[in-house]
Amino acid sequence: MLIDLSDKRVIVTGASRGIGKAIAMAFAAEGARVAVCARSEDAINAAGAEMAEQAAAVIVRAVDVTDSEGVKAFVNEVAEAWGGVDVLVNNAGQGRGGNLDTLTPEDILEHANILQMGHFRFTQAVVPHMRKQRWGRIIEINALAGTIPTPEGIPSVINRASCVALSKSLGMNLAQDGILVNSLNMGWIDTGQWDRHFKEMPANVTREEFEEMVLKVVPIGRFGKPEDVTGMALFLASDYASFISAASIDIAGGMGGQITYYPTLKRDFIQAARERLQQSTD
Repeated sequence: MLIDLSDKRVIVTGASRGIGKAIAMAFAAEGARVAVCARSEDAINAAGAEMAEQAAAVIVRAVDVTDSEGVKAFVNEVAEAWGGVDVLVNNAGQGRGGNLDTLTPEDILEHANILQMGHFRFTQAVVPHMRKQRWGRIIEINALAGTIPTPEGIPSVINRASCVALSKSLGMNLAQDGILVNSLNMGWIDTGQWDRHFKEMPANVTREEFEEMVLKVVPIGRFGKPEDVTGMALFLASDYASFISAASIDIAGGMGGQITYYPTLKRDFIQAARERLQQSTD
């Protein structure tokens, strides 16, 4: 199967690193025209320079996804420069932890403004251009926690669920305009965050022990890589996916309901490690 994306005009948000950068690089390697944005001007400029080596053309801008006018200006600039937009990859927005005892309503609203409203702003800005050509693909990068609620991380659970629901709703509403919208729900794709999680462990825990604990709930037995996401993104942007809309696709190595056991597994693991450390010092 040959997927030809060489004529596509693609916007990828949050493309300075991780999954967003990997997807943008994959489109660039296919010869697409790629417009990328992120909050950090230095970081997105560096990523854009890498993409420029392969892409047919590149537009690079620092954009704050909470700035509605800034989002519109960026999308309109791309559409004007290239005569339209074919693909939007809504990737910007990170997870956020917290529970009923540690969060304020404002914490959740702040996260929502970045995540679900950021996705909404870009979609609202790009759809008029796609409607004119009666063709478009919108790919939402979401998280498994949005489809299977976990007992921790309330902002991510609530706001990712909203993003998945938005994707399904738009996937039904916009299909009549030739615009297909689908959600890719990430499991544990390692973009560096597991290094931070490991640093939270007691000092006597090895990296091997930590990863063995984490991966107990991942049937495939390893972390995903950003490159594990790119193939599905390219497929959904192609004509091979012309009858797929409002779909919710998990990229999680077989992990589903197992994710709900992880908070308890982690607490028990940390407690056991602390007890082991205490015994070794007695």
